[in-house]
Amino acid sequence: MKTQGLIVAGFAALLMTGCATQNPYTGEQQTSKSTIYGLGGAAAGAVVGAATSSKKDRTKGALIGAAVGGAAGGGYGYYVDQQEARLRQELTGTGVQVIRNGNDLQLVMPGNITFATNSSDISSSFYPTLNSLVKVFKEFDKNGIDIVGHTDSTGSMELNMRLSQQRASSVASYLTGQGVLPGRISSRGVGPTQPIASNDTTTGRAQNRRVEINLRPL
Repeated sequence: MKTQGLIVAGFAALLMTGCATQNPYTGEQQTSKSTIYGLGGAAAGAVVGAATSSKKDRTKGALIGAAVGGAAGGGYGYYVDQQEARLRQELTGTGVQVIRNGNDLQLVMPGNITFATNSSDISSSFYPTLNSLVKVFKEFDKNGIDIVGHTDSTGSMELNMRLSQQRASSVASYLTGQGVLPGRISSRGVGPTQPIASNDTTTGRAQNRRVEINLRPL
């Protein structure tokens, strides 16, 4: 275990070198997410590499495992770093929220800017935003695109489930119609079953009416 720790520490030093950037707002040095993922991959790789090697070759196995794990973790982490930056650039001022959770990206599109009330027809004013998404999805094509429709609790469960599915399907159809590969896309509606705010207030219901796009590794 001591050898594995030294190996991971060595890879950490290598990954940290040149990966710290200055925050333009605070002036502080900070480590990119890709570096953090690389460190996690190196640690996991070292453990697996050592565990699957004989005692004689344990150091060598840990070294190889750390190298492979670090490259895999850092590589995809860097990819998501770049994709996140492009999405934030394209979606500035559109009302679409970009959320990063580890290697997953989530785009939250409020219902009031996406669809008319009780309709699954995409608002014409939202097409430019969807076109921006199409551009990024074509540039970054290593993600699966999971589209989920949500509603508030007003009305019957049957109506809300149907409306949420139709809205998710409308977004999916538009993306494929603009050239995003259908094999990357899935769509579903969950109605009012996954609220993010209280349905007892007007503001809360407005937050619950939304379409989310979840981007994960294929």
